[in-house]
Formats: sequence, structure tokens, C-alpha cells
Amino acid sequence: MSKEYRFPEGFWWGSATSAVQIEGAADEDGKGMNVWDYWYQKEPNRFFNGIGSQVTSDFYHRYKEDIKLMKELGHNSFRFSISWSRLIPGGTGKVNEKAVEFYNNVINELLENGIEPFATLFHFDMPIEMQNIGGFENRKVVEYFAEYAKTCFELFGDRVKRWITFNEPIVPVLGGYLYNFHYPDIVDFKRAVQFGYGTVLASARAIEEFKKLKINDAKIGIVLNLSPVYPRSNHPADLKAAELADLFHNRSFLDPSVKGEYPKELVEVLKAYNHLPEYKEEDLELIKDNTVQYLGVNYYQPLRVKAKENMPNPYGVFTPNWFYDEYIMPGRRMNPYRGWEIYEKGIYDLLKRIKDEYGNIECFISENGMGVEGEERFIKDGIIQDDYRIEFIKEHLKWVHKAIEEGCNVKGYHVWTFMDNWSWLNAYKNRYGLVAIDLKTQKRTIKKSGYWFKEVAENNGFVD
Repeated sequence: MSKEYRFPEGFWWGSATSAVQIEGAADEDGKGMNVWDYWYQKEPNRFFNGIGSQVTSDFYHRYKEDIKLMKELGHNSFRFSISWSRLIPGGTGKVNEKAVEFYNNVINELLENGIEPFATLFHFDMPIEMQNIGGFENRKVVEYFAEYAKTCFELFGDRVKRWITFNEPIVPVLGGYLYNFHYPDIVDFKRAVQFGYGTVLASARAIEEFKKLKINDAKIGIVLNLSPVYPRSNHPADLKAAELADLFHNRSFLDPSVKGEYPKELVEVLKAYNHLPEYKEEDLELIKDNTVQYLGVNYYQPLRVKAKENMPNPYGVFTPNWFYDEYIMPGRRMNPYRGWEIYEKGIYDLLKRIKDEYGNIECFISENGMGVEGEERFIKDGIIQDDYRIEFIKEHLKWVHKAIEEGCNVKGYHVWTFMDNWSWLNAYKNRYGLVAIDLKTQKRTIKKSGYWFKEVAENNGFVD
């Protein structure tokens, strides 16, 4: 029996990406250096196959043909990010007119092709000068960010109606200050917490500037990578482990962004271990008064946890893993290339929770996708036959559809990503695109999933 999955009228079909991952032109037209440019210069061996972010997918020079291709693949929306270090080299001071011209061209081209632009202000790419003075640990940087945000709203707000302050703000915290996969590659929980807190402040300050400008029919939100946390069992120790993992990984940004306050349980844990950030009372008012107007949900995998098997080393590094162990569930389905579990129902559980616990705030799936290594193995008649990607997207969409049927306020679905892009330390190891990129020639070729996605978008759903 086939079933029809129709989505609400005006549903956003599209994809997401970021400046560093597709633009290239890393040192052209007056762009400043960001943390990735700097780290690659310092330690190129850390990057898969030694590939840095100089050229990536060359969107900077090819945006016109790429946007035409997006239209061809049924996009009515597209999330990209503005590079702080391109727009304001060094993070503060003079605006780079070449960058203004580029982003104006991209936005206008999207609109001319009937594609709604979603602009992210920060996607992991701190200007190196800002990081050198502590990044968001430093209140000055929080203010420089607010200035940068205001500049973006003033320059592009007449056409961009959907803004995002941060993409996955927890990732630079975990990667840069605890688990060694982002610059500055420091391991220090106290600094991690301070950086995370500064990020929440920076987001609230950007929202404050946005509201002052009273841009007609525009909204500002945040994109969070959320993972439903599942305990191994209903044993109280497993349940407690799951509650703590959820506090650190989901609620640390979700609660202040949507509810305007930190979960008191998280505050108590940080206090007990003497890891509260330095803060001012008026900060808490700022956070309370500047919550997001909508939420982007990036979903890739669940988090399964159990109670600790062993006591943490009292002299070791304090991390969230003091409170739980990851649980490897027998029989779980894996994407072996990325090491991530594939669990489609997780997307439904997240959306239901947002409905029940976060006021059913307007939201959309801002990223969901599958990275696979060596996709050239699947070329037939010149096209990558990525049926696994079609299956992945389709099965997630079924659960999104169910959530909408049950009253969840979901406005769209953006796949990660439009075309193969550069993924931080992993560079081009795993390919995520609906469109393949030949790194030598920069030739674009639509994959089977791209043609499938076009049909889904044009029919506003599918039959399965």
C-alpha cells in the first residue's frame, strides 16, 4: 500500500551550507583570515588529505551557475552564511566593499530565481584577530559581533527576511575547548563554559540590534544541532545520565535561546564543580528579553547514554563525560563513513519535544543529510546513484510529516547540502551534496538524489 506524504503549502524546500565550506577565495578581494585559514597555515597535516579552505567549491566565482542549479533542483529557499572575516576583515572596523558586492549579488541572484535567502551570521568562522583576544570569552568580542550583526541587517535586511544568529553554537565550544577538533584546540572546561556563555550573550545582543531596526516581516532565529538523548534502560542511574547529557548537549543553548533562561539544573551542576561563567546580573535580563523568533533544528544522530562504568579520574580533564558513558546499542544502524547512527524517528522525537516543552515555536529542519566516502564507486551512466541518500532523506521526511500531522509547527526542510563541500578537518572525505563536485575541474554533476529532491520539492511531497 503506497502512502502519500503531502507537506503544508509554502513549505521551505532547500539546502544549507556555510561560507568557509563553499566560497573558496580565502585570500581574495580583501578577505581577512579566520580561524580555519590560520589553523591550516599552521598545521595542514590536521586536515584530511591536506586540503584547506582556499578553494573549496569555488562558490565565490560560480554562484550564478550554482543558484541556477538550485532553482533547477526545486529550491524555494537556501541557507548560506556571511563570512565575518570577509565582510569586516579583522572583525572590527572598516567594511570590505568587495564583500558587500558579493553578498548583494548572491542575495539578488537567489531572489531573481525565486529562492528565499536565509542568512546565518556565524558558522564556525571567527576572525583570527577576534580569537586571539579570547573570542566570545571576551566581552569586547561580543560587542564587535553585535556591531557586525547590525551592519549585516543594515546592508542586506531590505531583502533578507530570515536571519540566523548562530549555527550549532555548541560545536566551537566542544571542538575548540574540550575535544580537539576546532581551533584554538584548547582543553579547558572553565573556558569552554565562558565561551559558550559569551556566545549566548552575542546571540541575544544580535537579536537586540535586529529588533531596534524594526525590519518589516523579517524574523531572527538560531540553528541548533539537537540530539534526542536515549538512556540505555529505565534504571534511575541511566535516567540520570540521560538527563545530564541532555542538559549539556541540548538545553545549554536551547533553553536560553527559546525560553530566555538557563536550566537551573545545569546551573547547579556547574556551581557544584566550580565552573560557573563570570556574568553580570544585567546579562540575564538581556538574554530573557531577546529570545529567538524561530528555531532551526539540525538533526543527524541520536545520543544514547548509560550510567558511568568507572569513576572519572579526579585529576583528569573535567568534561560532560564525567556524568555519563555513551551506550553502544546492539543492532543500531550506522553510517560507517561518519561513524554516526542512523535513527530516523529521532527527528520526530525532537519536534514533538519542541511542541510540548518549548511553546511549539515555529521551527524548520535546517540540516539533515548523509556523508559518504568514495561516492565515485556508485557512478553509472555518468551519474552517482546515491539511493542510500534518497532513502535517508525520505525516511526522515516521513517522520517530519507525522510530526506536522500531530500539530508540530514545522515550516520547512533543508538538506545538508546542495553540493559537495569542504567539511572542516574532514575536508572532502565524506560527500554530502545533491550535486557532485570534481575538485580538479570544479565541474558540477547532479546526483540521482538531486533529481529525486527536485521532484519532491516540485510536488510538495512524495508517494511511497
